[in-house]
Amino acid sequence: MDAKRIRNYFFYLTCLVVILAGLKAASEIVIILFLAIFIASIVSTIINFLEQKRIPKILSYLVVIGIFSLITLLLSYIVNISLKDFLTNLPQYEKQLQGLVVNTIALGESYGIEVDKKTIMEALSFSSFFGITTNVIGSIGTFLSKFLLLIIGIAFILAESKSFEKKLKIIFEKEKDKLEHFNLFSHNIKNYFLVKTFTSFLTGFLIAIILIFFDINYPILWGVIAMLFNFIPVVGSIIAAIPAVLLSLVGADINTTIILIILYVAINISISNIIEPKFMGKELGLSPLIIFFSLILWGWVLGIVGMFLAVPITMTLKIAFNSNSSTKWISLLMSDVGGKK
Repeated sequence: MDAKRIRNYFFYLTCLVVILAGLKAASEIVIILFLAIFIASIVSTIINFLEQKRIPKILSYLVVIGIFSLITLLLSYIVNISLKDFLTNLPQYEKQLQGLVVNTIALGESYGIEVDKKTIMEALSFSSFFGITTNVIGSIGTFLSKFLLLIIGIAFILAESKSFEKKLKIIFEKEKDKLEHFNLFSHNIKNYFLVKTFTSFLTGFLIAIILIFFDINYPILWGVIAMLFNFIPVVGSIIAAIPAVLLSLVGADINTTIILIILYVAINISISNIIEPKFMGKELGLSPLIIFFSLILWGWVLGIVGMFLAVPITMTLKIAFNSNSSTKWISLLMSDVGGKK
């Protein structure tokens, strides 16, 4: 390896460190920017669909933005009320869960199983099970206070999109291949976000319906959490299931809880392993190792919200690398090619 190539590698590494440090320092602004870009890519697809149905652009624009704002504010209101009520009743739930553990320990002792009850009760802090959820919802509540800024950002991105396309055509007038690479990148990104948003909504909707059927408290709250945590692979679905499963132990029985766990697993596996690959294509899969490190990296850079954005951001980078022949090898390294020959 020659000295020039080594210098280039160190230069790229230095740039990466500086960029990540800058993103972390400006995380509050960066989160709004990333979310605005991601949501705008989804909204633009819907607007284009409405335009194809011969609905005027300005009307499509106003309808989509209006519906998005209304749904978001309505869900925020419902989640806020449910969360306040849940936190009020949390001490009661903790006592009931502790009582359940004591009864389980007593049952084990009746069969001759020696258990250190004091150690177990000290080790188990039930508020910590719910703490992850309440912290995340609290962060979301803080973010929603900047909701107006997000809507303005989305509006400006959508308004600029057409002129941005014209600018790209002028810039790459003599380099048609680069314009094609960008168009491919843009198409794949929109497809990914549209499918992922749909499957996340489907996950939350099915979970909420099931919880309503089994009469578990706060079904809409846990449905919204399941929808949001669907953006966090593997770990997200487990964390999202914990509060509802614990509440089913308190309010229902062990049989209902077991059925609920099976349904949670069935919904998440079927959507992530059947529906998503069918619409996205297997080539858009990320390596489990890349997913793990992306959660750590973007969680550190952007906080809790960064964990929700980790996979979309990493997927964006992967699609960008895959859209150019010179960087396609990086996309391959990031891919999940297990089982392929």
